[in-house]
Amino acid sequence: MDKRLLEILCCPQTRTPVRAVRRDELDALNRAIAAGGLLTVAGKLVQATYPDALITRDGMTVYRVEDDIPVMLVDEAVSTAQLNGFPR
Repeated sequence: MDKRLLEILCCPQTRTPVRAVRRDELDALNRAIAAGGLLTVAGKLVQATYPDALITRDGMTVYRVEDDIPVMLVDEAVSTAQLNGFPR
């Protein structure tokens, strides 16, 4: 992802800046998706693993990235509070 784009992106709800997820964070997220029960902020079940994602710098919210395009929709975000043992 373009570094300049990453510098200006932020959570559309809280305005918290975002960063690329680390490998350990992405692995933990995808394990939770594969296990089932991971929900978006809107309460929809996440069914497909994330090839890449962005996370708010406070580590609370994850946004998926599809084909190098960040999906910065609040309803489709995932709260890390529902992930037991999420790396911090």
